[in-house]
Amino acid sequence: STLVGVLVGFVVASLMAAVLMWFVKSKGADGRRIDSAHPAVVQQIQQLQRLETVIFRVEKIVSGGQENRYLPKFLAGDRLLLVAYGEVTAGVDLSALSPSDVRVDGKAVHISAPRPELFSTRVDNDRTRVYSRETGLFTRVDPDLETDVRRAAEQEIRQAALASGVLETAAMNARTTISAFASSLGFEQVHVQ
Repeated sequence: STLVGVLVGFVVASLMAAVLMWFVKSKGADGRRIDSAHPAVVQQIQQLQRLETVIFRVEKIVSGGQENRYLPKFLAGDRLLLVAYGEVTAGVDLSALSPSDVRVDGKAVHISAPRPELFSTRVDNDRTRVYSRETGLFTRVDPDLETDVRRAAEQEIRQAALASGVLETAAMNARTTISAFASSLGFEQVHVQ
């Protein structure tokens, strides 16, 4: 009778453990839940007169971490290696164009285009991945390390685009677009500087 009770208890406990394991696996092992039901609040609406003329897509490997001066990395260190993908958008802001920048001479027009500028730099979170993370035995994971490395990656992506000539390409594409627009208005000679 005691043996039957122990066996029944063991079977019931095993079934409950199996059901619990299935439930945990089906809901995700980390138990993460994201609630986005709260209303969004629009903070600002701004009119733009930007002519976006180029997007550079950049891949950059960035690392960051913390080390202890006295203990080796495997005991007290936190290191992260990130493969970042990002986009840099550039062009010209047409709101900077003044009447003195446009000179019409019969069927010819002379336009001094605004200087090119970077409009945005963003890290593509869907493609950016943590390649590796090493944390020492006596170190807690720094929750801000990945954020800091992503911020550094955004700056590196921006610098890489600048070094690759994003502003020069933006200026050239802006001249082409403005020339095509002025030609469509009926001007036979278009000079964009």
